[in-house]
Amino acid sequence: MCNNSWVSVCFRSLSVGTKSGYRLFSVTSVDKMDCIHEGAECPDVYIVERLFSSSLVAVVSLSMPRRMNVYHFKRGTEICNYSYSNNILSVRLNRQRLVVCLEESVYIHNIKDMKLLKTLLNTPHNPSGLCALSVNHGNSYLAYPGSQTIGEIMVYDTNNLSKVTMIPAHDSPLAALTFNASGTKLASASERGTVIRVFTIPEGQRLFEFRRGMKRYVSISSLSFSSDAQFLCASSNTETVHIFKLEQHSPSRDGESPTWGAYVGKMFTAASTYLPSQVSDMMHQDRAFATVRLNMFGLKNVCALSTVQKLPRLLVASSDGHLYIYNIDPQDGGECVLKESEDGRSLPPGPSYAATVSLPSTAPSSTTLTGYSEDGGAEKGDVIPEHEFAEGPVCLDDENEFPPRGTDRVRLISGI
Repeated sequence: MCNNSWVSVCFRSLSVGTKSGYRLFSVTSVDKMDCIHEGAECPDVYIVERLFSSSLVAVVSLSMPRRMNVYHFKRGTEICNYSYSNNILSVRLNRQRLVVCLEESVYIHNIKDMKLLKTLLNTPHNPSGLCALSVNHGNSYLAYPGSQTIGEIMVYDTNNLSKVTMIPAHDSPLAALTFNASGTKLASASERGTVIRVFTIPEGQRLFEFRRGMKRYVSISSLSFSSDAQFLCASSNTETVHIFKLEQHSPSRDGESPTWGAYVGKMFTAASTYLPSQVSDMMHQDRAFATVRLNMFGLKNVCALSTVQKLPRLLVASSDGHLYIYNIDPQDGGECVLKESEDGRSLPPGPSYAATVSLPSTAPSSTTLTGYSEDGGAEKGDVIPEHEFAEGPVCLDDENEFPPRGTDRVRLISGI
């Protein structure tokens, strides 16, 4: 692995951008990964976004940071390329839309023919390119910062090309955003990193509030829902990954004797009405259902909740070039402990909850064929020639390549 690389975990696939190009891996077990493609079309790749498990991949290189290339990697062809007015900071995909985020603008394309549908100009200053696109193309909502100074979230409908709502989520600027698989929930964290909130979409009503910690501010690097939206994980620049359970606490039914915990809860609820709002909010915030203690500190990492070998897992990709896979106990939660390492590294003792997979240093090469390309820029719109539609729009559904709709994706720009 090399510097300035990009890692993206998507369901059971892993995308890695490196100085030599990019690699796509398949994660089918906890003890190995298969490299399914290595692209060398352009060097110094810092963004590589694959459309679920299809053959379509969008790539951005440091050598040309204002240009996005879209490839059909199984055919070895370039479908198109688009140039923009400034450096590309992030790219998001679903079955209907492709979104390109710049520092102060957002471009929305129709993914079937790559026509530019909408340009959102003069968006609030967004130096990290923070945005989230729902993977559910029926609820194809886009979320991005609505303010540079406070944590407002703008929710935009990319199907109808219209603004939906503005959510006043946090007092400080946003640091992380993610939708659940159905596009009906949105999780957010601010630059302080102490509180994570979940909102209904499109209404923007607060559903849950979780407290990650109280002692220090941290930088939240990623948020990810499980496919059923019952769990939410959060990773940061600390050694701890938190997993929260999204459950409503219902009152005891009539005729049931209240428990001591329920009695204490009622007392706290009554007392909170007499306390300052900051203290009252803390008393109503839920804590982590499960945690993972990483055997590293200060390294950038991203997390995702997925199912590998029919079991719920937490996947953590770190900037030292490893993918860590942990089991999750969906009933009792608690601390997940990593014991064994496939690359022979020494890990802390404990129950065998998981394995860690070292990213291979070599991968099978692939031949790149000369394909269609147009340097006209985003304003030209229709760039895919007719022969690309011979078997359907961009042939995204060939060979049943799409995974189940409950797909969670996380990304990391790191120094691997």
